[in-house]
Amino acid sequence: MFPRRRSPRPEPPLSRLAWLGIAGLAAVLLALSPVSSEGALPDEPDSYRMDAYRAPTPATLTGARVIDTRAAEALWKAKTAVFVDVMPRDVKPANLPAGTIWRDKPRDHVPGSVWLPNVGYGALSPDMDSYFRRGLATLSGGKPDAMLVFYCQTDCWMSWNAARRALSYGYTSVIWYPAGSDGWAKAGLPLDKATPME
Repeated sequence: MFPRRRSPRPEPPLSRLAWLGIAGLAAVLLALSPVSSEGALPDEPDSYRMDAYRAPTPATLTGARVIDTRAAEALWKAKTAVFVDVMPRDVKPANLPAGTIWRDKPRDHVPGSVWLPNVGYGALSPDMDSYFRRGLATLSGGKPDAMLVFYCQTDCWMSWNAARRALSYGYTSVIWYPAGSDGWAKAGLPLDKATPME
C-alpha cells in the first residue's frame, strides 16, 4: 500500500493576504511620515502678512507679549494699558452715484478701546502710515514704553501686523491679544459701539 498523502494546508484567501500587506505598508508609512500639521498654528513669517488676513495666526510675535482673554480682562480692569482696535473698515467709494446711501458696517469692541481702522494691512500707504504713527503717538502720550494692546478678531492677521509695525516704530511695551473682540464676547465680557479715531 502506498502511504496516504496529506493534503496541503489551504492558503489564506488572496483578499486576506492583500489586507495584511496593505496594513503592513500603512504602518510603515505612518511611522516614517512626519506628524500631520493639520490644526497646528502657522509659524511667524519673516515680514508682514500681505493677504488672506482672516486665517489662523501664529502663537507668537517676537518682541511683543501675547495674552489671552483672562490677561486682557485684567489689563482692562486695571486701566494700565491702551487697547487699540485695528479692525478694518470699508471706505466709502469716491465714485458712488449721486443719491446712493452709504452705511458704515457697525463695529463693537472692548469698551474704552480706540479704533484705528485699516492700519493692519501688510503694506500701508504713506497717508495710512502717518495716520497710524499719529494715532499711536497720541494714545501713548509720546511715551515709547506705554502699554499698547492690539487686537481685531480671532484669526485676524490685522492685529498681528499692527503690533509688529508698532514694534518697528520703536514702541517697547507692545501686547498682542489674538482672540480679539470675538474671544472677549465669548467670555461674556461687554462690548461697546466703536467710532473710528479721526
